[in-house]
Amino acid sequence: MAEYAGNGDMLRDKLKEYFGFSSFKGNQEAVIRNVLAGRDTFVLMPTGGGKSLCYQLPALLMDGVAIVISPLIALMKNQVDSMRTFSADSGIAHFLNSSLNKTAVQQVRDDVMAGKTKLLYFAPESLTKEDNVAFLRKIKISFYAIDEAHCISEWGHDFRPEYRRIRPIINDIGQAPLIALTATATPKVQMDIQKNLGMSDASVFKSSFNRSNLYYEIRPKHNAEHEIIRFIKQNEGKSGIIYCLSRKKVEELAELLVANGIKALAYHAGMDAQTRANNQDDFLMERVDVIVATIAFGMGIDKPDVRYVIHYDIPKSLEGYYQETGRAGRDGGEGYCLTFYSYKDIQKLEKFMQGKPIAEQEIGKLLLLETVSYAESSICRRKTLLHYFGEDYTEPNCGNCDNCRNPRPRVEAKAEMKTALEALRDIGDKFKMDHLVNLLTGRTTAMIKSYGHNKLRWFGVGESHDERFWGAVLRQALIMGLIDKNIENYGLISINAKGEQYIKMPTPVMVALDHDYEEEEREAESIAPMGKGGAADEELFAMLKDLRKKVAKQHDLPPFVVFQDPSLEDMSVQYPITLEEMQNITGVGVGKAKKFGAEFIKLIKAYVEEKEIVRPQDMIVKSVGSKSGNKIFIIQSIDRKMDFEDIARARDLEFDELLTEIEGIVNSGTRLDVSYYIDGFMDEDKAEDIYLYFKEDAQSDSLDEAIAELGSDYTEEEIRLVRIKFICEQGN
Repeated sequence: MAEYAGNGDMLRDKLKEYFGFSSFKGNQEAVIRNVLAGRDTFVLMPTGGGKSLCYQLPALLMDGVAIVISPLIALMKNQVDSMRTFSADSGIAHFLNSSLNKTAVQQVRDDVMAGKTKLLYFAPESLTKEDNVAFLRKIKISFYAIDEAHCISEWGHDFRPEYRRIRPIINDIGQAPLIALTATATPKVQMDIQKNLGMSDASVFKSSFNRSNLYYEIRPKHNAEHEIIRFIKQNEGKSGIIYCLSRKKVEELAELLVANGIKALAYHAGMDAQTRANNQDDFLMERVDVIVATIAFGMGIDKPDVRYVIHYDIPKSLEGYYQETGRAGRDGGEGYCLTFYSYKDIQKLEKFMQGKPIAEQEIGKLLLLETVSYAESSICRRKTLLHYFGEDYTEPNCGNCDNCRNPRPRVEAKAEMKTALEALRDIGDKFKMDHLVNLLTGRTTAMIKSYGHNKLRWFGVGESHDERFWGAVLRQALIMGLIDKNIENYGLISINAKGEQYIKMPTPVMVALDHDYEEEEREAESIAPMGKGGAADEELFAMLKDLRKKVAKQHDLPPFVVFQDPSLEDMSVQYPITLEEMQNITGVGVGKAKKFGAEFIKLIKAYVEEKEIVRPQDMIVKSVGSKSGNKIFIIQSIDRKMDFEDIARARDLEFDELLTEIEGIVNSGTRLDVSYYIDGFMDEDKAEDIYLYFKEDAQSDSLDEAIAELGSDYTEEEIRLVRIKFICEQGN
């Protein structure tokens, strides 16, 4: 192999002959030469950088068979199919895993023994089987390639205990050089991989982790399903992946997308292997545009033109986030990485950790802290990500993330930076960032008390600023290289020589305040109360209110019985011009659309034509019937004249929750006969008084107004029940 290792022209000729490329990318050539020279090799290369070629080409050139250890059956099949396209002999690459029957296994072994096979793929579980070990001892192994090597480390985002057993098995089979490859590893994970594989002396080839074509954006998790549908419809025909943490959410979201005319399929580990394989193929063959998946999907999937990756739930670690977003734009083209973030999701993830070993919980919590820090920070996303992977990004503005395109206001923080560094110097290197923030803001936590830090002069010195401000200052200090995070004791921070120098000679520093997504969520709610996104067309809204008055008069009804305000608001956002579209408006079901819809549709259609309005059809989100079946159960139970208390108990609802469900049903136009329950529940005269109030006096369906008008003799439940009866009889 020396002739290839030392001769660039010969190597490039072979690259052209086997793979059709005329030149190598990045570190590929240096890596391949190292492998050909028989040295252990460690490759850190981002997704799309061409990792696979680093072992595929040497395998074709070297004597013997390269053993490739890979975590997913789908990934192996993908790679083997790909290798076979480069060779006339289909025996050139094989995999041995649990998906093969005995005949197929024998065929693989025959090809290997006959010298046809150059690459043999294994899952780590299959590698440990005795008959496989015995078989591998008989053949000449050129080298071992461990793909997705971050799976070895419990600090990695996809830890697999079976990866820890690879080194002992290799020792058992027979020595040969190792090449370990990963698209994501922090310095801590890198050390872990090398130590566990016994390759501390390996040549390390680290490419830049910067994917300049990817746009990173984080949005508050408000009405995420609607935003996702709108985003996909604005990017029609493009391929995308949506990640959710739970299988249930994957299925619900896929169903919702399909209901809204989007070609989407689900993918998660709970599905049978055949369905998963079919769904993956449909995505690769572009029979569907979108895959909604748990993280089981996408590892090593070679689809270069995924144009967007959406995280419905934020991942458990920044490595997971980097790996998953990295599946967008592998061809160097557009790649949009959109993540929905709410701190409530982080709290949910912390709950999932309960019951795990303490060490595992600690690691999990620290990885989550990094994720929170990234999400809430206003520093350039690219800079933060690359810093996490031990790489400096020196550009002041990447121009391709939300924080750089829409920078938040920045404040001068020279004095505060000096204070934070001095306080850190005094308390030493045994504490995490949140402890220092608690010290500066004067929060008396158990840890602050136990170390006596509430008696230090630094306690509460920065109380004029909040936690978010101090968090931003310390993150800026990390990015500037003034403090270090301890790799071995993950998360402990300490001041370094550069930080000491800053204390002596402080320089101006501008800090952008962190995002407060919970606040942004509330703002979003106040902008779009009916949850459909976008502001209402005020002129149309006024016209619809006038029409409602006219229709109400014709039917001798209060206007709110025809359509409630949120329905009119939604019409003035959605512009429905067919009966079907009208049925998708908030609070309008089939019954109401048929009874009152025609005149409203006519008005809206004329308005749209006159104003030449381009209707936001991408905003029409059709809901999928609730899996709980509450609605159907309640309607059927009331038809059977069941006692309301029994209905509530059967569905595990409080009485007022049941009334809310019933109100939702009747406000959408379904007629229910609730008289049988009212007759037994309350006095006939009281019921009549409330009914007359709504028919003759009420200006709106407001409960507060009704209580104020009717007085304390009438309970809230009584008023709600009669209001339901009134709307059913008069409006539906």
